[in-house]
Amino acid sequence: MIPLAVIGNVNVDLIMGPAAPWPQPGTEVIVDHDDLRVGGSAGNTGLAWLALGAPFEIAASIGSDRFGAWLAEGFGNHARDWPVHEGGTTLTVGITHPDGERTFFTTRGHLPLFDLEDVLAVLDGARLAGGIALVCGSFLTDRLVQDYDRLFDWADRHGIAVALDTGWPLDGWTAANRTAATAWLSRCRIALFNEVETTSLAGVADPAEAARTLRRGMPEGAVVVVKCGPKGAIAVDAEGEVLRTAAPTVEVVDTIGAGDVFNAGFLAAYAAGEGLEQSLAAGVAVASLAISTNPRRYVPIRKEASA
Repeated sequence: MIPLAVIGNVNVDLIMGPAAPWPQPGTEVIVDHDDLRVGGSAGNTGLAWLALGAPFEIAASIGSDRFGAWLAEGFGNHARDWPVHEGGTTLTVGITHPDGERTFFTTRGHLPLFDLEDVLAVLDGARLAGGIALVCGSFLTDRLVQDYDRLFDWADRHGIAVALDTGWPLDGWTAANRTAATAWLSRCRIALFNEVETTSLAGVADPAEAARTLRRGMPEGAVVVVKCGPKGAIAVDAEGEVLRTAAPTVEVVDTIGAGDVFNAGFLAAYAAGEGLEQSLAAGVAVASLAISTNPRRYVPIRKEASA
């Protein structure tokens, strides 16, 4: 298996709900469910790799409060070199609704302070040579984004293939955000976007054609993966061929972080030498199990052999 790493946002998620209708100011609402957990794109991916038993490294930072220490404890030895920024750790409160939609409130916290020096304090290029580094949470990590060119140069020097999952821009896919993301993709070997992100960024309604459009702006041999939720996933390979994997029908419990979990399953399989189609299937399988279990699981429970 080639080396794996993830670079990006780890923060605290407090998920509560379901709530409907939206409360009036000054009122109190009682909900049935709450879950305090590690969150952020990089955090969700790392937790899934831990559960899958995939060797990996994770470059992140934390705030100097108890939430930061709690996040580091959740990753154990993987977090031993995480830089600590003075101030509060980024916190997201997610309110779920009966129709499956969510509303998020997020503090800026430590994430805008995360920078390239923080990444290089954790990751060793020689150790990751020939591997894959997933870069995520682009629109939340302000300082790191300013140094993306240097980050990509570092990856190139060590033969590390960059996989990119920017997440949704806070102000939408404006012309400036599309220009920035297109420039980042020109340095990446793997794109991992959801369906709406892919079509919005490419300006093409059909997700497969949108993926082809994005791939044309990427290096030779690059692949584009489109996460389509209950419809499964699509990939456009190095030759421009479209591969599709359907998703199983499951009873959805919690879809928060589903795309990040897909990334973990897909990249773990891809790094282990599985083909693109098999890796798509792995991503769909891991994400489908995660969103349909509480407590969340990533690996099916094996039945004991009969005596």
